[in-house]
Amino acid sequence: MSIASELENATHPSHFRFKHRLRVRWAEVDMQKIVFNPHYLMYVDTAIAELWRCMALPYEASLAALGGDLFVKKTTIQYHASAVYDDILDVGLRYGRVGNSSIEMIACIFKGNALLVSATLIYVFANPHTKTSITVPSILRDIFLAYEQGQAMVQVEEGTWATMGKAVLSLRPENPADANTRHTVMQNRLGLSIAAKSQGEVFEMDLMQGAGWGELLR
Repeated sequence: MSIASELENATHPSHFRFKHRLRVRWAEVDMQKIVFNPHYLMYVDTAIAELWRCMALPYEASLAALGGDLFVKKTTIQYHASAVYDDILDVGLRYGRVGNSSIEMIACIFKGNALLVSATLIYVFANPHTKTSITVPSILRDIFLAYEQGQAMVQVEEGTWATMGKAVLSLRPENPADANTRHTVMQNRLGLSIAAKSQGEVFEMDLMQGAGWGELLR
């Protein structure tokens, strides 16, 4: 499906599984009393970070585990209507075509059900040191698809310190009671520990704070 047809089919908030809500701040409005146009891309970028958290993928740690990084190659944006100070907006995101080394992101910004902005962003998956393109890992493709299909993004296991200790230690220091305690660990699809529960206390990876994953262990 082409970018044009993807955007034609993304005209309502219900067309997006993921939506991030934000409120327009005073500093984002220009002399025309509407949101200064570059800020819409900032809204999209902010929402992308939240989408990765929603997929249980701490952005920096996940890219390091995948052995690559993402660089924007092309952005196309169309303005349909304007937002003003204090408006509440929803940024809808979904992944489009994933090529050999490129990833397409479809983004739309809504006020209520009204479409204000539609955009596509093309990212290149690249070697973080040489900045040259490399193949998008198949596991990342699978995660994108699984999320859109509503599949589970995490798995939870419980066990003793002997089996769970290494995973727990990635989130907090060891303490003397660990050997005699059962531990619950939540891992994402890359095998990274994002939350754990020990002795009634829940610990989360710093990059996942506020995403709500730790709450599922309480």
